[in-house]
Amino acid sequence: MDRAQIDDRIRGLIAPFNKKGVAVTDATTFAGDLEFDSLTVMDFVAAIEDEFDIIISMNQQAEIENYGQLVDAVCKLQGD
Repeated sequence: MDRAQIDDRIRGLIAPFNKKGVAVTDATTFAGDLEFDSLTVMDFVAAIEDEFDIIISMNQQAEIENYGQLVDAVCKLQGD
C-alpha cells in the first residue's frame, strides 16, 4: 500500500474526530489545529491500529505532532 492509499484511509478515519471540519494537510497538528484531547487521541490511535493491524507505541505517539508524521509512521509500520 502506498502513501496516498494510507493517507486516504486515515482521512476516512479522522473525519468523525474532526468536529470542527478543519482542512487536514500534512502540517495539521492534532493538539493545536484539531484540538484533540488525550482521550480523543487514544480513540483515534485505536481506530488506526485496528484499520491497519499495527501497534503505534507510546514513544511513537509522543513523536507524532502532525498529520503528515502520522501518515509516515503508518507507512513505516506497514513496511515492517
